[in-house]
Amino acid sequence: MIYIAVFIFGLIIGSFLNVVIYRVPRNQSIINPPSHCPHCNTKLKWYDMIPLLSYIILKGKCRYCETKISFQYPLVEFLMGITFVIVFQKFGWSFQFVKWIIFAVLLFVTGAIDLIEGVIPDVIVVPGLITGVIFSIFNGKSSFLQSIYGLLFMAVFFLIIILLTRGGMGWGDLTLGIMIGSFLGFKLSLITLVFSFIIGAIAGLILIVLRKKGRKDAIPFGPFLSIAAFVASIYGYRILEIYYFR
Repeated sequence: MIYIAVFIFGLIIGSFLNVVIYRVPRNQSIINPPSHCPHCNTKLKWYDMIPLLSYIILKGKCRYCETKISFQYPLVEFLMGITFVIVFQKFGWSFQFVKWIIFAVLLFVTGAIDLIEGVIPDVIVVPGLITGVIFSIFNGKSSFLQSIYGLLFMAVFFLIIILLTRGGMGWGDLTLGIMIGSFLGFKLSLITLVFSFIIGAIAGLILIVLRKKGRKDAIPFGPFLSIAAFVASIYGYRILEIYYFR
């Protein structure tokens, strides 16, 4: 029963994140105006915004203008519900749950915005970086030092990559990497980098084979970095144990 409640709460947060994902890249307030159809601008009623259910009941169309609603909306809600369950299963109701669910939300939003809009907003990653350092302070001196090591490692790594590739990666990847480092520390940041490049290579190969992208086309790296960082936050230490004791 508790997992159902956690899943529903995740759906609600996911519904709000859809607003963030849409409005932040457009420099719009996430508070005002209230939620409305982006096509007919009609203010949505509460029963138009029930996570997942409203999309199903309305058959994926706006109630007022019947414009097709992007599948992104129920997908984000569902994935965030699953994310909440995964983090809760790992940490339960605890300080660590709060820390890592905030981290997951930050990753989800930045990854989604980069995938859709091709940009990583500083308005999200900079406060996220500060939040990661603050959480590390509450965990003690050792955790704080790990946070500093992690963000410095990611900063140096991405700075070198940007200089070597001459724009092959953007400054947004650098700031996202620093934010990730502030939460994960050095070891888990290293795991994140390895996984992100593996995931990115596989995804890039698939897109090329399907002719969705060419060899020289740019592919946003933020989504791969975000997925890898989330995996590292949940399973990173287990992966390290397997590596050290294999």
